[in-house]
Amino acid sequence: MAEGDDNVIEHKAYARVGFLGNPSDVYYGKTIAFSLSNFYATVHLRPSDELVIQPHPTHDLVNFDSHHQLVDRLNSEGYYGGVRLLMAIYKVFYNYCKENEIHLPHTNFTLSYDTNIPRQSGLSGSSGIVCAALNCFLDFYKVRHLIKVEVRPNLILAAEEELGIVAGLQDRVAQVYGGLVYMDFNKENMDKLGHGIYIPMDLSLLPPLYLIYVANPSDSGKVHSKVRQRWLDGDEFIVSTMLEVANIAEEGKTALEEKDYPKLASLMNKNFDLRRLMFGDDALGDVNIKMVEIARKVGAASKFTGSGGAVVAYCPEGTSQVKLLEDECHEAGFVLIPLEPFPSRLNEIDLKTLQL
Repeated sequence: MAEGDDNVIEHKAYARVGFLGNPSDVYYGKTIAFSLSNFYATVHLRPSDELVIQPHPTHDLVNFDSHHQLVDRLNSEGYYGGVRLLMAIYKVFYNYCKENEIHLPHTNFTLSYDTNIPRQSGLSGSSGIVCAALNCFLDFYKVRHLIKVEVRPNLILAAEEELGIVAGLQDRVAQVYGGLVYMDFNKENMDKLGHGIYIPMDLSLLPPLYLIYVANPSDSGKVHSKVRQRWLDGDEFIVSTMLEVANIAEEGKTALEEKDYPKLASLMNKNFDLRRLMFGDDALGDVNIKMVEIARKVGAASKFTGSGGAVVAYCPEGTSQVKLLEDECHEAGFVLIPLEPFPSRLNEIDLKTLQL
């Protein structure tokens, strides 16, 4: 929701957990995901004489004390900050409006961002920045009613694809809609509508969940590559296993609605096991696998939140089991925090576009 302060527009987009069915969203599958309030990206837009995209003082650092600091920075953070994301989403937004005869007045602005979503944690940090910026544009140009909610995830994904980011629609749907969402990306609807079928669910159906993550995880953008090519080539094992993964989301929807949490736990574990069979340990990474195995060691269900970097865990035995998991994570150098699912922030104008 936008906030008015001397004409400044502010939007937040929250981190998301891919709960069940991922990564089948890239393969015409089904998934369940939810947003969480623990981490978020914030974008500010204010009118200005010139159009300015402000670099972040930390994430887009260009001044260094020494060559050692420069190289250490690149080794730990990589080459990219958020400026490229803001530029890409504006280009995609502008082109979409032009193609759909949505008039944008010639007014300039200054755009800035901040984020506390841990980098490469599989919590959708990049798309969070893009989603928050898109919301700023919708309000700045007063076109929120003209761009349907279902279309917005496509715009966010298109901006990331401009930059070579490998991803599916799930994360963008979760961040646009907020709350807990069941998604069906079957090919017929994707071809006919240009988007999937997105069904918001009652957030209170979720049991208490925990996040395990590591400070310096691997690059999530490289994990899909070989599997996707095999799927495109019609590899029987990949095609059939990905269907199984998609069905986990459908079964999970029923399990949540019936509050069948033992079933939910088994589906979480199955989701990871099938992913591991398809991608292999080298692609998943030792540290990511260790986070899952630590959770399983104490009897907790666990799986990746995205493509690696963080794990969502469920402790069916309650607080005593959580304490065991906490101790194991501490010993291994991982962070464990309770997840705080966050409700949908769609406003009345957004909801009206869903009825069109």
